[in-house]
Amino acid sequence: MIVEIPAHVRELAPQLGAGVPYALKVLAGQLADDPGMGEPSALPGILTVMVDGEVFEDCPDLTVGYVREVDRIEIRYVNPAAVVEPATDTQDQNHELGQAADPAADAVTVREVGDAWRRITGWLQRHAPDSYAALRAGASPAAIDALEEDLGIRIPVELRALWLLTAGDDGANGWGCLPGNRALMTLDAVAATYRLKTDAQADQDALNANRTEDNRITVWQATWIPVFALGPADSTSGLYLDSTTGYLGPWSRYNDNPGEELDTLVTYLEETADMLETPALAARDKPGLIGGTLVWLSSIDPAQEDQWQRWAD
Repeated sequence: MIVEIPAHVRELAPQLGAGVPYALKVLAGQLADDPGMGEPSALPGILTVMVDGEVFEDCPDLTVGYVREVDRIEIRYVNPAAVVEPATDTQDQNHELGQAADPAADAVTVREVGDAWRRITGWLQRHAPDSYAALRAGASPAAIDALEEDLGIRIPVELRALWLLTAGDDGANGWGCLPGNRALMTLDAVAATYRLKTDAQADQDALNANRTEDNRITVWQATWIPVFALGPADSTSGLYLDSTTGYLGPWSRYNDNPGEELDTLVTYLEETADMLETPALAARDKPGLIGGTLVWLSSIDPAQEDQWQRWAD
């Protein structure tokens, strides 16, 4: 029995822990001997098997999904296994909101984020090497766990998957690589902005005590996680991810009245990839190049418009 580990799984594995690639190699040998060792999942045709991380050095417990065919097995995904902890008030609230853990759905989300981000970074590597070089390496699971503890809220699986791939964008010539030249914030910037915004809301709450219900002001909610900034060196505004609804929304240091942005992180990344690969159909923004840097038309410096070359593959 042939056991295949696709490239996207091989790329993700070392980011989950230095011992994960070896653990997958061992598992592949076990699956070759016993193809039916996994349990059926909620995804049609997908079997899942657990890997005990204590058996391997620097390896968390893993959930691995695979497809079994007549003469071959393909490992489709690998995720850190969910840790069962005593229920907290936040976990109880998430459960009431219908956010119980679903490993199969999480696996699909992780794959969608990975696919979209690989399309984006693949384009950058080929056409905008300066922007590609500005992307940071992925964060470690431990670093994301530490941020989660610092914020006191659950990091959604899609955001965790993105940070495992890239933990921030340092920018090329002042531009981030996402529409509007936004930049993926570093984990330190996320924590600092979250504290800034929760402090701003605390100030508003003190004032809200003397306001009528209709006049109370909300500039930040505890479940919002800042993810994208206006630029690599400009954190005056950006987009947050609501950890309860899964939707993105705009935030501003100036406490502007928040609006709605009906994108999930997955659809946002997929649309970005679509605009790069098929710029003729790009409606939200237009990609272009200044030298080896990706620059989006919507927020280009007027003084540099003559250097900007619209991308039209």
